[in-house]
Amino acid sequence: MTEETKKLDDEKSLRKDMAGNLRPPTYPEETANITAEHFALGPLDGRYSQIGKKLAPYFSEYALIKNRVKVEVMWLKFLIENVDIGESDILDSIALERIPEILSIYEDFSDSSFARVKEIESVKKHDVKSVEIFVAEKLKEMGLDSLISYVHIGCTSEDITNPSYAKMISTALKEVWIPEAEKLIDSISNLAIEYADTAMLAHTHGQPATPTTVGKEFTVYAYRLRQSLENVKSIKARAKFNGATGNYSAISVAFSNENWPVLSKMFIEEYLGLDFNPVTTQIESHDYICHILDGIRHFNNVLRDFDLDMWLYISMDYFKQIPVKSEVGSSTMPHKVNPINFENSESNIKIGNGICSVLSDELPRSRMQRDLSDSSLQRNIGLAFGYSLQAIQQTIGGLKKVVVNNEKISSDLDSRWEVLAEPIQTVLRKYGIPDAYDQLKELTRGKNISKENIQEFVKNLDVLSDKDRKKLLELTPSSYIGLAAKIVEDEI
Repeated sequence: MTEETKKLDDEKSLRKDMAGNLRPPTYPEETANITAEHFALGPLDGRYSQIGKKLAPYFSEYALIKNRVKVEVMWLKFLIENVDIGESDILDSIALERIPEILSIYEDFSDSSFARVKEIESVKKHDVKSVEIFVAEKLKEMGLDSLISYVHIGCTSEDITNPSYAKMISTALKEVWIPEAEKLIDSISNLAIEYADTAMLAHTHGQPATPTTVGKEFTVYAYRLRQSLENVKSIKARAKFNGATGNYSAISVAFSNENWPVLSKMFIEEYLGLDFNPVTTQIESHDYICHILDGIRHFNNVLRDFDLDMWLYISMDYFKQIPVKSEVGSSTMPHKVNPINFENSESNIKIGNGICSVLSDELPRSRMQRDLSDSSLQRNIGLAFGYSLQAIQQTIGGLKKVVVNNEKISSDLDSRWEVLAEPIQTVLRKYGIPDAYDQLKELTRGKNISKENIQEFVKNLDVLSDKDRKKLLELTPSSYIGLAAKIVEDEI
């Protein structure tokens, strides 16, 4: 037996379970049909990997390190351009034309850069210090050794990390989550316009109620989602830059001639494009993150309400699902076309909202000036975004597969003439009839009422003017939709 053969046999034996069956290898070799995604622990990196790949540039370990490098480099740039360091002329000796070269440390950040930071971290066991050392190494390669002592000067780790997360979150919102949320609202709004005056029997408490229109019900959700989205958009990502316990202590001793609260605000707002938090402990309080996550959670909850309604309308046959020829709805029932998109959306909202809730509940808490619990928590922010995105995309996909079943909707309306009890008793109230409600209750409650029953009742109401009698006799369940169509026109 050759050494190579023995090695392969040893590997196979390690992969056998107690029943003697081969387990999949820990790190699978990728082939045309099997990739690392099939071995992912979570669906955002596996089954829903298109979502994971979309968010990886914003929330991955790679993204966090790259943003930390950016903050360190931008802080150095800021010091060169804005700070009078007194007796030392180190910063003054750095010509402004070297700044683009310094910025390239971030701008040219690559896979090899990331690997080097992780290599340093494997020895130092400190993620932010590893970034500082990496930047120092790059400066040394550029012949800018004199600047190395100014890398991270006056900073605590949180001064680098909290702006990094703020940039990651705000950019992911702007470039990924908000556009997808707007796409969902547009999809619902387009359907609202298309079906603005398509009458539909409404249901309250699950029972037939005053008719509405399909378009108006879509408008309700488009409006709610838009309001929720505007709330998320209004929340500003915040950052602090004030030292170990939030008092600018070290840097104020080193450079006592500078107004550090003013300079820090300038750095955060003008150099990093974030909102400045002037009063903190060692950590930024994370309140804005909680507000964003709560906003996403509320958006998700409105979406889930929409998913549930769509599921119910489909089950009532108010919407038909367009079958895709190649798809299968059931392993045993060939006829089925299931509302799987809305169900998938609902499930992902539950997971996403759970993560949002945990983060929002725990991030505002920190023992005294700080503890490290927030560090681990924040690494899961991308999951909250990911499950929300999956839900949004599934609902959009579900809407593409449905059309209104006009035949069923019309049939249900035509069989529910009792819903006209409401306008009739309301008109009678106008004439001062005190027991109008009771009269219509006696006529309709719990009964199958026909068109003839309603019209005979109206004809016998001597109190009505000819105009009102004509109006009520012409009224049908399909035409009794109030201002539903106008609401769509006004709000979409």
